[in-house]
Amino acid sequence: MITCFISYRIDPTKKAQFGQYARNWGIAIPRCGADLIGYFAPHEGSTGLAYGVYNIESLAAYEAYRSRLAADPLGQENYAFAMKEKFLLREDRTFLKLASAPHGEKRD
Repeated sequence: MITCFISYRIDPTKKAQFGQYARNWGIAIPRCGADLIGYFAPHEGSTGLAYGVYNIESLAAYEAYRSRLAADPLGQENYAFAMKEKFLLREDRTFLKLASAPHGEKRD
C-alpha cells in the first residue's frame, strides 16, 4: 500500500471553489478505485496551502486508477472546473509508504 499526498497551492480568494473541487473528488476518487483519506483546505496559518490524501495498492494500480479517473464524467467535469476557475496555482504529488504507526509495539 502506498499513500499519495497531493500538495496544492491555491488562490486564497478562491477557497470556496477549492471546497467544491474537493467535494467532487470525494465522490470520483473512491468510485475510480482509490481509498480517499480526505481533502484538507486552509483553516489557520497558510491561506494558500491545501492537500488531498489517498491510499492505493501500488504504482501499477495507480496507473489504472488514473485512467479510470480521466474517463470518469465527474473527473472530467472537475478538471474543467479547475481550469475555468483558475484556483489551483500549483499541484505536486508525492508517493509515500508507511514507515511507522503510533500503535506499534513499544520497546524498552
